[in-house]
This record gives sequence, C-alpha cells and structure tokens, in this order.
Amino acid sequence: MTDTQLKRVTTDVLEIAYTDSGPADGVPVLLMHGFPYDPHCYDDVAARISAAGCRAIVPYLRGYGPTRFLSADTIRSGQQGALGHDLLQLLDVLEIPQAIVAGYDWGGRAACIVAALWPERVRGLVTCCGYNIQNIAGSVNPVAPEQEHRYWYQHYFHTARGRAGLTANRRAFCQLLWRLWSPNWAFDDGIYNASAPSFDNPDFVDVVIQSYRHRYGYASGDPAYDAIEARLATQPAITVPAISLHGSGDGVHPSAESIAHRRHFTGAYERREIPRVGHNVPQEAPAEFAEAVLNLI
Repeated sequence: MTDTQLKRVTTDVLEIAYTDSGPADGVPVLLMHGFPYDPHCYDDVAARISAAGCRAIVPYLRGYGPTRFLSADTIRSGQQGALGHDLLQLLDVLEIPQAIVAGYDWGGRAACIVAALWPERVRGLVTCCGYNIQNIAGSVNPVAPEQEHRYWYQHYFHTARGRAGLTANRRAFCQLLWRLWSPNWAFDDGIYNASAPSFDNPDFVDVVIQSYRHRYGYASGDPAYDAIEARLATQPAITVPAISLHGSGDGVHPSAESIAHRRHFTGAYERREIPRVGHNVPQEAPAEFAEAVLNLI
C-alpha cells in the first residue's frame, strides 16, 4: 500500500490535482466528486476500497481546489463535454487502459459520459441518480413545479445577481445546498470546512456559472468539445456493467426520478436505493458506495 498523497498531472488544458491511494497494481477506480463538494467526500470510500486491494484515484474537478487551467485563454467551461474529456484525459495521462469509474452529480456525469462514449476504457460504472448525461435540447421543456422549485439555484445562476451572489457568498451558499440536498445528514462544521477551501479556486465561479447556463442553452460551449457534445445530444446508451445508487432522502433529485433511467443502460444493470441518504452518497453512505464499487470487480 502507498500512502495517500496529493499528486498532479498535466492534460491538454489542466493541471489536475488528485489523491492516489492503495496498491499501484490494484484495479484502478476513479472517484469523481460533484458540485459543490470535493475529494474529501471519498475519504472513507477510498480507504475501504484501498484496503480491498484497489487503487483509488480522486481528482479535483476543473474549478475546484488546487486543479488549475494552464492558460488564461482557455474558456472556463463546466459543460458536460468538458467534464467527460477531463476524465478521459486523466486516464490517458495516468496510462490506465481500463478502470472502474464512479461518481455523483458533476462527477457522475463525467463517469457516465466516459462509460457511454468510450466503453472500452470502463470496466464498470457506479453512478448516483442514474443516467446523468444531460438532454440539453430537451431543457426548454418545463418540469413539475415541485422540481422547478428544487432547481431554484440553477435559475438563480442564470442571472447576473446569481453570479454576484455565488461570488460574494460561495462558502455560505454551498453549505446551504449541502443542508437542502441532504436533510437527514447531520454533518458538522468540521466536515464542511474540510471541503470548503476547494470553492476558493479562482475559476470556481466561472466554471459553475458556465455549467448551469450551458445545460439550458443560455451559454455557448467551448468549441473544443463540440464533437463530444454532438455525440451526447443523441443520449447514447451505457453498455458497461453499471450500478445506480440513489438516496431516498435526496433533496434535489427525488429517488423515484431514476427508475425510468433503466432504458439508458443496455448492459448489466442494478439500481439500489439507500434509505434516508441524501445527495452526497459517498460521504453519507460510504459502506454502500464502496460495496457497489467492489461488486463490479
């Protein structure tokens, strides 16, 4: 076993910071965090799967923590094509031909994208809330009022006031989302404060705002990812073995929402609902998350 330590690699546009634990020759598992979280959400999961012989790699996404853009000229995009591209490039730079990819929220989206578009690189997928690839063309269609209410923060980000609010109050804002999205999780200030410095990244606001505007067609994407976005627009099926986890207490995506996602998975697939757990599944239910990863080995 190697000790967990912060490492860095360079891709075409990023210097990606990541933790790497477990035996170097273990089955590689990429653990991808979401918004507004950071790699600390996987501390317990990584320890569990490392103890079982896996190599656990947990990167900071673009716009989070010590991950940095290489050039001031690169568009600070948080669109789904960029997230999938970053994960694929990380696999390439680390010379990992095939891995288990696992994640939730933004990280679950990246994992689903790589599983769908480059299945030869994915041994298995753990995804929270099901099929996370966005249907941008369909985003013009309203959803039920209750769900529009849960998406209040997304609509807020579409405005200049929302950008200013996130800029001025990023730590308080993100802590509020943690509470709303995981109402049964009694996290304390120590747990939150371990992750909050990641939101001080100088590109955090730009990446977040672009992400939530792009998914509704309110912001242009980075042309570098046009080819990926065109493939994602077809809502490609996921053919690799997959386990979908959904907390019954998720405050932003009700658990029943992912039941209909079965149609997007054409390979071996299992959906597991976890009682009372909210949106941050790996930190709230690390045993269940780690079990899902190990079940795919």
